Amino acid sequence: MLRWVLTGAALVLLAGGVGSAQERASDQTLRFLQSRVAADPDDPLAHNRLAGAYIRKARESGDITYYGLAEQTAQRSLQLVSRGQVAAQASTLLAVVHLARHEFRDALSSVRTALDLDPSEQTPQAIAGDVLVELGDYDEAERAYARLAGLDGPRRPDARMAYVKFLRGDTTAAVAGMREAIARVGMSTPVGEPLAWTRVQLGHLLRATGDLAGADAAYKDAGAALPGYHPALAGAAAVQGARGHLQNAADLYRKALDVVPLPEYAAALGDVYTRLGRTAEAGKQYALVEYIGRLSALNRTVYNRELALFYADHDRHLPQALELARKELEARRDIYSYDVLAWALYKNGRAREAQAAMAEALRLGTPDARLFFHAGMIHRALGDHDRAREALSRALRLNPRFHLLHAQVATSVLAELQARR
Repeated sequence: MLRWVLTGAALVLLAGGVGSAQERASDQTLRFLQSRVAADPDDPLAHNRLAGAYIRKARESGDITYYGLAEQTAQRSLQLVSRGQVAAQASTLLAVVHLARHEFRDALSSVRTALDLDPSEQTPQAIAGDVLVELGDYDEAERAYARLAGLDGPRRPDARMAYVKFLRGDTTAAVAGMREAIARVGMSTPVGEPLAWTRVQLGHLLRATGDLAGADAAYKDAGAALPGYHPALAGAAAVQGARGHLQNAADLYRKALDVVPLPEYAAALGDVYTRLGRTAEAGKQYALVEYIGRLSALNRTVYNRELALFYADHDRHLPQALELARKELEARRDIYSYDVLAWALYKNGRAREAQAAMAEALRLGTPDARLFFHAGMIHRALGDHDRAREALSRALRLNPRFHLLHAQVATSVLAELQARR
């Protein structure tokens, strides 16, 4: 599944251009900006630049605690100045923080404040579109992005629009749009996190279509733009797993986990160990997923969906999986929240309710094999074998190696259904 957050190009604008080329010098950049704020604690622009740098560091490292520092710094800026462009930038930075922490309503509120303070500011429109995507309001999201379509350079919403096109089923246009985004970002920041992030998104799109060679190249390009970039390592690990190179996949997932322990990385590594027959090591990784998901109050908000999906995928704590999925749907109503709810309902033996949630997940016709796998299993549980065959066949046509464990399940269940037919 693709993940969506504010593009690095927009953060360059918010941070005043700080740290654009030497991304691995982010700590040095932070120290410099911290010294600027310490030298002049009443400079709101310095606070904005520091907040932007904290956000960049959070994106680069995956450490969400930097968002708290960014929030404190941006709020201090607003205490110093309450009007004009600088205040609008501070409100925009707060919107980015709220979006990253899945506080979507707060993010929209900060966006509106930023636009009220400075109607000419364009970055809040992009953030508004991102929030609306998470809330499942895709028409409004597209309208927000359309207001930026006339921009030049990396500020154009090519990557954002590419993701929406994928959701709506146009993978060809999505891939073309993401390549255009890479070209634009590369002209502005030829190395660093903004370019690495965009290349990773291309890799995710290509992997979703089953183009493992193209995805692998995109992830390697991302790693060249920012060595050790954890999403690129995890993407490359997924490609290796899909190709059956399980030990290579395990090595890459471990490297990604060494950078930042994200629950999806631990779950994926556990699945690799399961395929390798190393059940004790798989169990340790699965325990790590739960530990990360419950480590803090913020983790219990940000990782609800990942934890619910993990529980449902691995038949663990199924009532809790359903509880988490319902809680997630209260916060965001995109198609993937409905998908996780449907899967959790199915695993709890409530296939009829799961079917209704799955219809919401499939309402755009998103060409994601995982969605159709879930739909097929739900239809099978309801005894609708024709629709089950159709959904499972489509999942495997879209991407025959969509999941290290579930692709095999889809293949075996489809064979069973075809034999019955």
